[in-house]
Amino acid sequence: MAPTDSPALDAPTLVVRGVGMCFGERVALRDVSFEVARGELLAIIGPNGAGKTTLLSILGAIRKPDGGSVEQKGPNAEKRIGWVPQQTAVYSKLTVAQNLRLFARLEKVDDLEATVERMLEQTALSERADDELGSLSGGNRQRVNIAVGLLADPPVLLLDEPSGALDPRQRQRLWSFITTLTERGTSVVFATHDISEAERHAHRVLVLADGELLLDGSPAQLHSAAGASQGEDLEQAFVTFLRTKGH
Repeated sequence: MAPTDSPALDAPTLVVRGVGMCFGERVALRDVSFEVARGELLAIIGPNGAGKTTLLSILGAIRKPDGGSVEQKGPNAEKRIGWVPQQTAVYSKLTVAQNLRLFARLEKVDDLEATVERMLEQTALSERADDELGSLSGGNRQRVNIAVGLLADPPVLLLDEPSGALDPRQRQRLWSFITTLTERGTSVVFATHDISEAERHAHRVLVLADGELLLDGSPAQLHSAAGASQGEDLEQAFVTFLRTKGH
């Protein structure tokens, strides 16, 4: 079941207002607004082409929206948002530590070696520091990828399909790590096709379809909005909800 102790939304780290994006005549996002609280785990779900990755790329300042705004709030608002794309950006011929040092230099962190050591410890990869990335399991490679996104100690971390290529044990370890991040105060926003993952881990879900934000609420609220029966899981409720909205 999803966490019940969702952080209070009166202390946002990220405020999104009226974001829109078009690619030629195709509308990718239309007037999307929401907030993300400190330490919140927010899932973005929707069918293919809904605009999930486009929205994440706008939040991470990879793309500039055609309209609307994305504003960081709080004491660490000057720090960049962490971005972990679906396709890993790390180098398989370099060791874990070498990858972290390379990206730490690009991030211009204050104390490079201390930052690398902290990330190795935080991701439980200290024993694999000298292993080539290509020799690691999919789960460990993904942890390195997330570590790269965390090097600058961002207040908000964006994850695009973070567990898509992982087996059940690797997924469990990954989500344990992500949950630890939110407990320390990092806000995590992730896009996923795995609705059960959103139900199990997210405090809130955003439902996107054809670029429109159809629902912003808890998994339980999605169940209710779909008129789901007591035994219906969130994936079934999600499909029902989309059908009622004409998607």
